[in-house]
Amino acid sequence: MNNESSSLQVKDIGEQGLLAILQRFCPQEIIGDDAAVLVTTPEQSLVVTTDVLVDNVHFSHVTTSPEDAGWRAAAANLSDLAAMGATPLGITVGLGLPGDISVSWVERLYQGMTECLQKYNTPIVGGDIVRSPVTTLSITAFGQAHPSQIIRRSAAQVGDAIAITGIHGASRAGLELLLHPERGQNLKDADKAALITAHQRPQPRLDILSILWNIFNSQSQIPNLKSKIAVAGMDSSDGLADAVLQICRASNVGAILEAKQIPVPPAFTHWLTPEQAINYALYGGEDFELVLCLPADAASALVAQIGQDAAIIGKITSGTKVLLHHEDTEIPDQTLNFSQGFQHF
Repeated sequence: MNNESSSLQVKDIGEQGLLAILQRFCPQEIIGDDAAVLVTTPEQSLVVTTDVLVDNVHFSHVTTSPEDAGWRAAAANLSDLAAMGATPLGITVGLGLPGDISVSWVERLYQGMTECLQKYNTPIVGGDIVRSPVTTLSITAFGQAHPSQIIRRSAAQVGDAIAITGIHGASRAGLELLLHPERGQNLKDADKAALITAHQRPQPRLDILSILWNIFNSQSQIPNLKSKIAVAGMDSSDGLADAVLQICRASNVGAILEAKQIPVPPAFTHWLTPEQAINYALYGGEDFELVLCLPADAASALVAQIGQDAAIIGKITSGTKVLLHHEDTEIPDQTLNFSQGFQHF
C-alpha cells in the first residue's frame, strides 16, 4: 500500500486500475487469462467451497479492520476445506464495491487475506470485481483430498465419540468486548486481547488433518481400530450446537453432550456466569474449530495428540434428539435445536 492510494477512491482509478493493484497479490504465472489452471495430485478428489460475506452482516468497521475482514474471509474458507479433510490449492475472490470506497481499504483487505493464506501456502488465483451498493466479498476455495479421507457430515455412527479441537465461545466474547468494552472490566488486559484476537484472527484447523490421518495409519497405537474408518465432522463457524445438530441430521442419529466437558476460555470464570459461558460456547459461533465424530479410541488418541483445549464432549446415540446434560446438577437435560443459534433468515 502506498500513500497515493490512501486518498484515492475506487471510482478514481476504474476497474482496470483496481485490477492492476489486486493482481499484485496473486501469483503472476497463474493469473492473466480467463481462468486459473491448478494442478492436482493424482488420485485426489477436488474439493470446492464458496462463502459470501456482506458488510454489516459478517464484518463491520466498528469491530473489524480491513486487514481483519480479509483474514476472517480467508480463514472461513480454509476452515471449510479443513472440515472436509482437504488441503488447500488456491482461492478466487469476487468483490462487489461501492465506487466511493477507498483504494486503500481494498488493498488492506487483500493484505489481510494474504497474511492468512501465506500460513497455508495458498495463493489467490483469480476472481472478479463489480460495482455494488454494498461491499460484498465472495470467496471460492479449492482443495484436494484422497477419496478415503474426505470427512462428511453423514458418516456419524451410534457409539462414536464427539471430539472438538479447541475452546468455544472465545470469538463471541471477543465480539462482545469490541462492541461493549465496559463489560470486560473484570478481565486482565491479556485475556481481553486474547478474546478479541480469537474473533478478529481465527485460525483454520488445517493442522489437525495430518494428526488425524496419522492415527488411522498407525493402527498399532490403537489395537481395536478397524482398518477403514469413517469420520464425520464439520467446522463450528456457525456454533458448536449447530455443528452437532447438522451432523446428527445428516447421519440420522442423535447425541448427548456433557456441558462440563465443553472447554471455554479460562477468563470466563471472572466474567460470565456458568449459564452464559455455556451459551457462548454452544451458540456464539465463529470459533472455526473442528467437530469430529469417530470411534472412542481414535478420539482419545486425537485429543491426546492435539493437547491443550481439545476435548471429547459427548457421544452419538440412536434416535434423533440432541441433548445437553449437566453433570452433578439438578438442571434437566436440554434439547438443542437450530432456532437457538444464528440463522440468516
